[in-house]
Amino acid sequence: MSDQELMRRALQLAERGRGYVEPNPLVGAVIVREGAIVGEGWHPKYGQDHAEIVALKQAGELAQGSTLYVTLEPCCHQGKTPPCTEAVIRAGIKRVVAAMADPFAAVAGKGFQKLRETGIETQSGLLEKEARFLNRPYLKRLRTDKPYIHAKWAMSLDGKIATSTGESKWITGEIARQKVHHYRGLMDGIITGRGTLLSDDPLLTARPPGPRTPTRIVLSQGKTELPTNCQLLKSVQWAPVLLAVHQDYLFRHEAWRNAGAELLGYQSLEDFLKKLAERGMTNIWLEAGTSLLGSFLDSREIDEVHCFIAPRIIGGKHAHGPISGIGIAHLPEAMKCDKTTSELLGEDFYIRGWMDS
Repeated sequence: MSDQELMRRALQLAERGRGYVEPNPLVGAVIVREGAIVGEGWHPKYGQDHAEIVALKQAGELAQGSTLYVTLEPCCHQGKTPPCTEAVIRAGIKRVVAAMADPFAAVAGKGFQKLRETGIETQSGLLEKEARFLNRPYLKRLRTDKPYIHAKWAMSLDGKIATSTGESKWITGEIARQKVHHYRGLMDGIITGRGTLLSDDPLLTARPPGPRTPTRIVLSQGKTELPTNCQLLKSVQWAPVLLAVHQDYLFRHEAWRNAGAELLGYQSLEDFLKKLAERGMTNIWLEAGTSLLGSFLDSREIDEVHCFIAPRIIGGKHAHGPISGIGIAHLPEAMKCDKTTSELLGEDFYIRGWMDS
């Protein structure tokens, strides 16, 4: 197998950790000796062995004199687990091929340096574009101190998310809704707004549960009180609830705190997102109404879109589209996806798009 084929295998392995390893990056590793794979691994869960360690344990003594293919620079610092570089050196690896350097400040080239100091040949940059795409959420949080935002909406062929009377359940079918639950179970948090809370009274859980239990987050200006008899608070013992309101209006929402929710004050959308990242949140699912989606779009805070389109036409000039806000005046200013995929889910179409980064 070629170097590229072996790195692609490592990238495939890394993907298996999605939803389990965050806020750590997804990492896969392959160990090759005399043309044969003797060890493979991926980072299976936050706090557990990193991909290199898993692969080294599988390889055992066969790691001596081998080549390690890994999707991210091996760590050289003590975190939840010991440094991977030390294990690589002890195992007698002679060459390390990495897809990319780790921009995390505690690593950032130091892992490669540590390996080279002991005579291990290192190479970086093989399939780097693919590796960076794999870890877009991790890289965004490191670069901006904000989580990666997945914006979701379901609409009709004519771009309506509800009828003129506000009816929206259900525009899409069961298979599309199953896909939504799958993604919810990979997230650190699910954001909705005051309007959706009042109109839909959503539960916002992953059913069936996924690898993560996302925090249900209501983002509101907080000027008026919110109902406490909602499904979110009735189920707070099963999944945490966070009410984020403007700092000036925190005092108005003690009833939610008393009902088991956590209160978070913020000053701006950017401030709110940075506070989520400070909590270790990497992936956020934005499942909200037209106004809140518009606010995120206007602020250029949407990183990925999940658009579900039902083969039905609603019509009506008073029926809402998915995104309002200020919008743009000229088409060249529009946010663009640099990659898209499409899938047929029963009768519905699912379009996934990754925004320019």
